[in-house]
Amino acid sequence: MTGKDIFKITLNLVLVYLAGGLILAGVYAKTSPIMFKNAVIAKEAALKQLVPEADKIEKAGDWTIHEKHAEYFVAKKGDEVIGYVIQSFGKGYSSYINTLVAVDKDFKVTKINILSHAETPGLGDEIEADSFKDQFKGKDAEHLKVLKTETTEFVQAISGATISSRAVCDDAVRKGVEFLKKQMTEGGAGNGEHSGHR
Repeated sequence: MTGKDIFKITLNLVLVYLAGGLILAGVYAKTSPIMFKNAVIAKEAALKQLVPEADKIEKAGDWTIHEKHAEYFVAKKGDEVIGYVIQSFGKGYSSYINTLVAVDKDFKVTKINILSHAETPGLGDEIEADSFKDQFKGKDAEHLKVLKTETTEFVQAISGATISSRAVCDDAVRKGVEFLKKQMTEGGAGNGEHSGHR
């Protein structure tokens, strides 16, 4: 093989890589706005599912937990505030658990929704089960605590997945509720970025 042949092969490889890069950039440029729009639609649907009686759910501010950006919202029916929703994260066994938490005006949980996680299949992923999520309804921050024993006053851990259970309850939900209560009663709605919880 001559030097000229090596040059041709190298040039062809470079051209193929450049063409591939340009194609990928073009695909990303086309699909990125669609992906963003779909993410916004999915978030709006998740918020509406948490507070179906609200006719408006408005962003009130941003906060940071576990160095992850999250948002919180005010739910209104007409001009009346009927509750709040906060996105929060809990540090699980094998992932950060992205959670949405809805509370009423008294800051008692009305519903939670697990948006994403990578917990152990068959154990930690039971955090998505209604039997676990339904335990949060009506609980204030003081009662957002995981117990391994049977309980109705607090939240009962999923058997074999105590870390995942605590990540949702003690970490994501309780810290989110505490932040919301402090922000909405002391700081007022929409006072901007907060990074006190990490």
